[in-house]
Amino acid sequence: MVTRHYRTGWISDVHLGTRGSQAEALLHFLRTHEFETLYIVGDLIDVWSLKRGIYWPQTHNDVIQKLLRAGRKGTQVIYIPGNHDEFISGFHGDYGAVRVLPRMIHTTADGRRLLIFHGHELDTVVQNIKWLACLGDLGYSALLRLNTPINWIRKKMGLQFWSLSAAAKRSVKTAVNYVGAFEDAVTRLARMEENIQGVVCGHIHTAAIRKIGDLEYYNSGDWVESLTALAEDSTGTIHLLTHQPEREPAKNARPLALAEAAV
Repeated sequence: MVTRHYRTGWISDVHLGTRGSQAEALLHFLRTHEFETLYIVGDLIDVWSLKRGIYWPQTHNDVIQKLLRAGRKGTQVIYIPGNHDEFISGFHGDYGAVRVLPRMIHTTADGRRLLIFHGHELDTVVQNIKWLACLGDLGYSALLRLNTPINWIRKKMGLQFWSLSAAAKRSVKTAVNYVGAFEDAVTRLARMEENIQGVVCGHIHTAAIRKIGDLEYYNSGDWVESLTALAEDSTGTIHLLTHQPEREPAKNARPLALAEAAV
């Protein structure tokens, strides 16, 4: 098994404790990628879902153990809580190999300063109308549950992973407008910080690397729909890594690899 080494990595929105979490895919990713510093940019554990009913298979526990083991082996693990794991927000500080912080400024190998936070701080629904946010989460969770049987059939057919919930989100104009408004709000907040060249966040489950005005915008995506992460190499270049789960090979099919995009 080939292991890729990176200076820095960012993952977000794993949502352990839900049936939609692609924990097995994340485990494979973590086994084949090593980082000097690894940021968990919120919503690692979905406490909202766990309050409705306990769902915690062994693979979800394995993800936690893998992250802790990476810390013990020398990776600096920085955990920035989101809205679904907000209970951790009251425990900022160092816990063995894991540092819990509300936000962080990361300096890349080429000297750029990036503001890192989950992003729910800019979501007025989550912040001010909690019951409405939870109602929307129930509908989203229902779509995520449908991903499992759909992709079981696709795997048998030798097809790649596909997310019904992500496709629905892309097709709804309101959701598309929300993503654009969120990205603009994130970059406006970053401009309020001194000497910031970019921002890294999660929350909206839409991975991206793009320039917005004079700032670089990075979103690490999620591990329920897009199966994406960000990774910084030794030169300071940040890549968007997209993981494809292992599938049963179709006749004459070529092996899949991690797809990369970078700026």
